[in-house]
Amino acid sequence: MGRLLAGHTDYNDRQAALGQPLLTLGSYLVSADFLVDVVENWQSEYLQFFLYVWATVWLVQRGSPESKPADKTGPGSDEDQQLGAHTTESSPRWARAGGWRTSLYSKSLGLAMLTLFLFSWTMQWIAGWFANNSDPLATRMGLFEYFLSSDFWSRSLQNWQSEFLAIASMAFLSVYLRQRGSPESKPVGVPHSVSDRSG
Repeated sequence: MGRLLAGHTDYNDRQAALGQPLLTLGSYLVSADFLVDVVENWQSEYLQFFLYVWATVWLVQRGSPESKPADKTGPGSDEDQQLGAHTTESSPRWARAGGWRTSLYSKSLGLAMLTLFLFSWTMQWIAGWFANNSDPLATRMGLFEYFLSSDFWSRSLQNWQSEFLAIASMAFLSVYLRQRGSPESKPVGVPHSVSDRSG
């Protein structure tokens, strides 16, 4: 709600400075200008989650509570993953099914995050293109021309760098710093070199 109100005010301030018509709050809510700003943030979050889910299969940060121990990299054995002969009646149906369904289900979280990223990035592209072409001071361009434009890439990369900086700083700082009671932190007295929360 705060984003909607602040964005509406900012948009109308810019419109008034250019002598252009102002939008009501309802009109701004369904405008490309509002949509591009919203999905711009969504796509960077989903990119962050996709890369985090995918990369943590293979990459470890020694001492991080978010990391698997160094000897547990990779997709894990059927026993570790409770697959095949290691499933139970309470295991998810597709985990018990075997074949392509289990294979797909075993990658479903990463695939879902990738799909949401691609969807929201595409929405940012299209909404950004509409917003650009409705700006009286901007150069009109085609959809694919907009994809190659500095406006599109500046919006994307601006968010990506902030997401990656936040994740990198969390991964590094959580090795050496603690937050008592937080599931994102190791217990306060656990040595820096311990990666899992069990100590």
